Amino acid sequence: MSAPVIVELDDGSPAAEAGLVIGDTVVSLNGQYPRDVIEWQRLVDEPDLELEIERGGLQLTVDVEKRAGEPLGIQVDAALFDRVRTCDNHCDFCFIYQLPKGMRRTLYLKDDDYRLSFLYGNFTTLTRFTEADLERVITERLSPLYVSIHATDPDVRTHMLRNRRGAMSLRWLEAMLDEDIEIHGQIVCCPGINDGLVLDQTLAGVLDRYSRLASIAVVPLGVSRFSPNDNMRPHTRDEARAVVEIVERWQDTYRELLGHRMVYAADEYYLNAELPFPGPAAYEGADMHEDGIGMATTFAAEFRGEVDTATSTASGFFAWVEGARGEGYRAPRTGESDGVEAAVTLSPRRTPTQAAPASVGVLSGTLGARILAPLIAEAEAAGTLPARTRVIAVDNDFFGGNVGVTGLMVGADLQRVLAAEPEGHRYLLPDVCLSNGTFLDGLGVEDLPRPVEVIATDGISLRRALGIRNAAPTEMQGIAP
Repeated sequence: MSAPVIVELDDGSPAAEAGLVIGDTVVSLNGQYPRDVIEWQRLVDEPDLELEIERGGLQLTVDVEKRAGEPLGIQVDAALFDRVRTCDNHCDFCFIYQLPKGMRRTLYLKDDDYRLSFLYGNFTTLTRFTEADLERVITERLSPLYVSIHATDPDVRTHMLRNRRGAMSLRWLEAMLDEDIEIHGQIVCCPGINDGLVLDQTLAGVLDRYSRLASIAVVPLGVSRFSPNDNMRPHTRDEARAVVEIVERWQDTYRELLGHRMVYAADEYYLNAELPFPGPAAYEGADMHEDGIGMATTFAAEFRGEVDTATSTASGFFAWVEGARGEGYRAPRTGESDGVEAAVTLSPRRTPTQAAPASVGVLSGTLGARILAPLIAEAEAAGTLPARTRVIAVDNDFFGGNVGVTGLMVGADLQRVLAAEPEGHRYLLPDVCLSNGTFLDGLGVEDLPRPVEVIATDGISLRRALGIRNAAPTEMQGIAP
């Protein structure tokens, strides 16, 4: 078990006034040794803390005067202070097995820790869940949690997880739902394994045993060129259409029996099936952007000026709590937008004082480009675009396979694409592909051959970065992929 290290300290906070400094290791709080930032937050909410710290090899005691519930004013370097509970499943569809060698070590960590599910929105299979974990979840009301279901048939789930405990671990899901813990489920749909009749049976099983789930995301299998499993492949168009048909049929059943749709198909299914996206009412206000659900419809509404505030895609406990910072895939993004002003970060090769070029290129993954292109064309036809604008689709050669999401664009692919682009144009880059200013392959915006402007990944930020003038809103229902 390690102790948390202070990495940020707010000026004028109780911690700063008490003499704590960045780099201090917090050994204990009021004589207790927190296992994770969840316990940390409960302890620091107390008034008048006594901290045992280590500084430069010396053990010190620091008394902090504060009111109950007043923020302590520090951030620490990790979310878990004991060992991360790693995943012992061996799912053929796991994307971590499909990463190339030589990337950052943290990207190869497979966790199956319910605490990271609560903190960051990570999905857990519950195969390493215990009675003690159940007691803590219920006692401390650790909600919401996110659970990988994949299939309710015990044999199918065991086969998919390649773990014999997969057959029985959903009993924990039922136990938590009985205690009114909010849980969101996910089904990674693999062609020929858990789609078709198995998907039908799974959604029937949900109605029978897990009807109190808050939502279910049905997402497609992602396959990179590094996949070691030949049996994993993307859906065909007809298979994608079949998934959408099953999901929409069960939406009607759930709405009739439970009062809400519950299950939703990822936007990628509608793209691959070449079907129009549902309108906003079909998502019933569900915030499932982290699963790639409803993003296209929301982005279109933001871009067209039909909403005034961008929808945040942040999820989990760290959306609001004081504590450790997100890392890896869930690290804070560069240039986050507050929904009022577009947050724009410029690469070092261009300064804000330079005149903006007339032509603009919007960089996007191939899937995102299929959503952006009709919106740009619509704005151009309406005469609201002040400059010639085009969408630049970036093929993901780094990962290959069917990987086309914008969040997995890497520096090497952007280098290749931008090297062929003319100088003197503006190039807009969505921040979702950056983590602490770095692409997944370790490159940064300073390594790109053309200056780029990093903007928040929402329709309002893009609209403002392009300088689009207001126009009468258009009907959003039936956005074509």
